Amino acid sequence: MPKQQQSKKSNTSSGQGLLWLFGAILTVQGFGSAITEAGWNTSFGVAGLLRAAHAPEWGTLLVGCAGTALLATAARRRFAKRQAH
Repeated sequence: MPKQQQSKKSNTSSGQGLLWLFGAILTVQGFGSAITEAGWNTSFGVAGLLRAAHAPEWGTLLVGCAGTALLATAARRRFAKRQAH
């Protein structure tokens, strides 16, 4: 495989890995913080930061939805890549 193609493949796979990573982190932090806030009135992680910034309570749900969107994008790219090969 030529060096240029190998470099492009490496950049694509690292970008794909970052989508999975950030998607998982945002999903767990967003929805986990919202559940903890609702169930135990305790702020941690994203919820704690958003409360300190005087953001609305539904802000943590937006973070969770953003993480879900990143995970969906990563899954769609992976599926498209498999279909192309």
